[in-house]
Amino acid sequence: MSRVPNSVFRWLRWMAGSPRVFFIPIRRTAKCYAVERLTLPPANRSHLVAGAASLGLALLTADYVFNEKRFFKAAQVGNVQELRKQIEAAGDRRNEGESAADRRHPLGWTALMTAAANGQAPAVQELLRLGARPELRDRYAGATAAASHAGLHPLEALQRREDEFCSSMNARASFLGWTALHYAALADSATSAAALLEAGADPTARDHAGRRPLHYARDPSPTREILLQHTRRWEDAAAAAAAEERRRFPLEQRLKQFIVGQQAAIETVAAAVRRKENGWADEEHPLVFLFLGSSGIGKTELAKQLARYMHRDDPAAFIRLDMSEYQEKHEVAKLIGAPPGYVGHEEGGQLTRALARRADAVVLFDEVDKAHPDVLTVLLQLFDEGRLTDGKGKLIECKNAIFVMTSNLASDEIAQYGLKLRREAELRAAQRNRPQVTDVSTDKVENNPPSSPNKVADNEDHEETLEVSRHFKDNVVRPILKKHFGRDEFLGRINEIVYFLPFSRQELLTLVNMELQHWAEKAKSRHDVELHWEGGVLGALADGYDVHYGARSIKHEVERRVVNQIALAAERGALGRGCALLLSARPAACSWPRHPAARAGRVPPRRRPLRAVQQTRSRRSPPKLAPPPPQLAVRRPAAPPPPPPLQLAAL
Repeated sequence: MSRVPNSVFRWLRWMAGSPRVFFIPIRRTAKCYAVERLTLPPANRSHLVAGAASLGLALLTADYVFNEKRFFKAAQVGNVQELRKQIEAAGDRRNEGESAADRRHPLGWTALMTAAANGQAPAVQELLRLGARPELRDRYAGATAAASHAGLHPLEALQRREDEFCSSMNARASFLGWTALHYAALADSATSAAALLEAGADPTARDHAGRRPLHYARDPSPTREILLQHTRRWEDAAAAAAAEERRRFPLEQRLKQFIVGQQAAIETVAAAVRRKENGWADEEHPLVFLFLGSSGIGKTELAKQLARYMHRDDPAAFIRLDMSEYQEKHEVAKLIGAPPGYVGHEEGGQLTRALARRADAVVLFDEVDKAHPDVLTVLLQLFDEGRLTDGKGKLIECKNAIFVMTSNLASDEIAQYGLKLRREAELRAAQRNRPQVTDVSTDKVENNPPSSPNKVADNEDHEETLEVSRHFKDNVVRPILKKHFGRDEFLGRINEIVYFLPFSRQELLTLVNMELQHWAEKAKSRHDVELHWEGGVLGALADGYDVHYGARSIKHEVERRVVNQIALAAERGALGRGCALLLSARPAACSWPRHPAARAGRVPPRRRPLRAVQQTRSRRSPPKLAPPPPQLAVRRPAAPPPPPPLQLAAL
């Protein structure tokens, strides 16, 4: 054997005696000293005492090196001492922000899930005592998806799932979103389930498929009884908390935080939901709404906020289907799934898959008037009995769901009727010497954004709620609906037809203020430009409202008359970073009313052009700037005479 240099052994002895011994296997350390003993002469073996001490240190510390495979194997077989030793060896070092007891396997599960899946109650209790959190969810979405995420071969991921998690479970299936309580219920371990529930595990938590732990418990079994008791307890506590929250903060106030105007629509929806929540509704039938009105008036937003209120921002609880994608007869298969023998039969339909995951969701059928009549036939059973049969023949119960349909049918009639109601309300308000309903002085509106979209001026709280008459519903709207849908049984299954009326003058000012505030935040974050405006700007921009396009017309008006001019000034160097821009409106010699009521001669024209009257540099740059060139003012065609566009003046 050739002679090994002494420097190599000195380096090995330094490694064995240093903290880096955690990275050297014990057998390799012992082999190095055996080779040294055979190769060095006896005269040079005096240092073996230090080497033996280093080897002893390695032997003492090797047992406390954190080993991921041994950690999860201990949870699988229930070795409590090894679990405790591995967690102590890991110390305070965190992996992805999780503690040592919550360390995840490369394929997505935790040791607590492993112990619960194998029914190792002592290991579950010890892990909970050491700080494991029962609310963590499994990230294992099947062998193929997990292998792709971890950079492994699917067969290797499959083998590791069986060897290092649980051999009695299907390793090819997806367990995405499972908690340790789901695994304890599936393993029928009452002791593990009780320990998890005492530690604060949520028995109402749903996995990715929308199922609770109770769904996987054997019936009958002690585990199922424990889960039933705690589930009822959690549901009662949640219902009591929700009732108290509704009492202190009613649904109407919640919706008004996000919906501008539409007082009658909000009250109608809130009343129906209140009946359902408090047990004063038919539990055998779901709640069905039909929202009617012009485009861009808040129909879809109200459905979104209703789902947000009902299910606390759960994205799976809001199902939106664009019915313009179901204009052909054969596309009904996309809704409930293809029949046997056809492509896509195993996948199911878009609606049935979503309702299977969350049977109490808020379902939005957007622009339902564009769907094929045969597609609407499928909805008859859904609206009547709250159940739906998919392409596989599986019955889906969804009696607790809320179905919302939106449509633009009779939108012109509703818009004209709404304008008529507002004129009548103005006359009644004038007779009572109260503030006007649809008009306020724009000079009283402050530049600062309001605390909520419905609080631009104080007199908004005094607005009269407009109610649609029964005569208009029966003699104008219903014939239009019946002519389009062609059947009374479909309309008879709708609980409430909600009418969205055009915005009032005060609501238009609120929309303009919100849109300007939106662009002010963008200008500050993207370009470091402060955007301010006077009260008259709101009224000038509100005159661009088009009753047929709702809030979208306000958005487009702000982009045309404000954002376009600011972008042009910035491109030509007249507006730089650190500037402050003030928008104001000046009276025009001639104006062209855009509001439909103004066109008909019922409302005096209010539109005024906009101009930026002040632009200042930041506090550290006081010098004045020269005015921009006159070509910044983009002129429009002379007929009809438009108002002058935004003009920028730098001071």
